[in-house]
Amino acid sequence: MGDMFGTLAKHYHDGGWMMHPIAVSLFFAIGLVIDRIIVLYFRAKTDKEAFLKDLKKHIYAGDLDKAISFTAAQRKTPLTSVIKAGLINVPKGEADVQAAMDEATLRESPKLEARTGYLAMIGNVATLLGLLGTIIGLIGAFGAVANANPADKATILANSISEAMNCTAFGLLTAIPALVAFSVLQGRTQHMLDEINETAVSVLNLIVANKEKMRMPSSAAVEEQQSA
Repeated sequence: MGDMFGTLAKHYHDGGWMMHPIAVSLFFAIGLVIDRIIVLYFRAKTDKEAFLKDLKKHIYAGDLDKAISFTAAQRKTPLTSVIKAGLINVPKGEADVQAAMDEATLRESPKLEARTGYLAMIGNVATLLGLLGTIIGLIGAFGAVANANPADKATILANSISEAMNCTAFGLLTAIPALVAFSVLQGRTQHMLDEINETAVSVLNLIVANKEKMRMPSSAAVEEQQSA
């Protein structure tokens, strides 16, 4: 392990000053990946099947008040926030339920999509920084060869090119994981948005199907739930 870090440190040093902005890109990418994993896989995660199973019991029983209370008692996630917004508006009618859930979805979606797109940008920037560092290194290499002793030109050129290529390698080592992480996190985000839309439609259909036996909460209770 020590030899690996020592080798990386040597290549980093040999790459010249352009290695520094690539390293900054790497740190930003790592920070973004950690942030998005925490949000998408932990904070915003909801067990959709278990949530729907328990919610259906209250809706089938026609107890809207308990359905709202049950949803409000769940850990606050984008999915539960959207469903809660719809349930609170049941007394106003189906159109208002749909509008409330659509509005809540538009409000919650940016929280899931936030900052993920920067990973793709960082991947592209890291690649270009690596290429720029290589070009700058090659320009310096050929400039040094032009004024060098003919016997030393081959050695100087080989060493200089080797050093310049370190920028490209480090740039790619930053860009490839960033782009892979972007694809994985983007897929996770889309999956969660699809779950929200699917659950919202399911709940709306349940409400419509059980509308006749639904016991509406009092106005005061609705206002209290809205402010919660």
